Amino acid sequence: MFGRLRAWSGRHPRITDALWLTPFLLVSLLNVWTVGVVDLVAWGAAKLGVWGFAGLSLLLFVPLFWLRERPVVVFAVISLTSFVQWLAGVPTLFFNVSVLVAMYGVASRRPLRWAVGAGLVVELGLFLVFGRVPQGLDLRAFATASAFAIAIWTAGIYANTRRRYLEGLEERAERAERERDQQARLAAAAERARIARELHDVVAHNVSVIIVQADGAGYAIDSDPEQARRAMQAVSATGRRALAEMRRMVGVLRADGVQEEYAPQPSLSQLDGLVAQVRESGLPVELRVSGVSRELPEGEQLTVYRIVQEALTNTLKHGGPDSRATVEMEYGVRELLLRVTDDGRGAATPEREGGHGLVGMRERVALFGGSVEARPVPGGGFQVVARLPIGDAGTGRAA
Repeated sequence: MFGRLRAWSGRHPRITDALWLTPFLLVSLLNVWTVGVVDLVAWGAAKLGVWGFAGLSLLLFVPLFWLRERPVVVFAVISLTSFVQWLAGVPTLFFNVSVLVAMYGVASRRPLRWAVGAGLVVELGLFLVFGRVPQGLDLRAFATASAFAIAIWTAGIYANTRRRYLEGLEERAERAERERDQQARLAAAAERARIARELHDVVAHNVSVIIVQADGAGYAIDSDPEQARRAMQAVSATGRRALAEMRRMVGVLRADGVQEEYAPQPSLSQLDGLVAQVRESGLPVELRVSGVSRELPEGEQLTVYRIVQEALTNTLKHGGPDSRATVEMEYGVRELLLRVTDDGRGAATPEREGGHGLVGMRERVALFGGSVEARPVPGGGFQVVARLPIGDAGTGRAA
């Protein structure tokens, strides 16, 4: 119950302040009524005037609404107001208890040095008030008021200590939760890496079986058609098992709690659209294709698209104004040469730690046995050069 009340007060601080200040205001008004409105206004008007007396009451009460945000400022305003009241010879009102309320706010929300300062100011104020009686300092009244003030000051210190302790517990709990989640993510990543290695072994084994069975069927198709038929049935069954196993393991690798959006992956046919999109973003781009174009596997097409996309994105981010870019694709007999060049100031931009663009390019190209180079261009600009094996050269990929 108290936890819910504390949470509610944290969400509605203004309403909470109004609720606990309302009884204080009612008691103060009751004090005014007990003294007598006519007599109170009479001596208040004699000292400060009617409007001055009303202004004094407001200055002692209204600042408490900002005690939560600025306790030191509120305490300074109320203390200064009370000091001016003492200088003017205006008798003490119940509204002057706001000095103790403000002192509690400082002690409960600010470091100890501010709390000690506020306590000393209150003690000085009590000494001034009880030292102005006709017979001199009223020690009994001063001691009683000081004990009351010290009790309030101590309660503020305790509330400050408890709040800091609870905040420390919450911070440690949040840190422990973050560390637990991080450990869980690391464990999941390690398990997925193990599954990926198993996937490699499973696929390699099944593909080897398929190749052996297919070769056997090829040799036996003329001499023993029945054996060839059984071999092809084994190829079909093994292929289905390999595909099912791969789908299951890839599904585990993708199980990261985020809904996967399945959409066709980009290919070379969408490269013109990518270049046009970059042009619309403000970067002039020229696309050049040379050599005899070849039909590339979908994986290599996606790799080329992503490399161009990453290189042009880096030019947009780091090339600066008035920069231009050129994308060149050169089909060779056994190799596709991809070159993305710009004339911006990206070469002068310091490399940032934690960037994954070039790393991702290298990983994609290394999958097909190719290479990537990223370097500044003499005279200004930056260049990304990728080489991808095609045709028969592309079959010897890294396993």
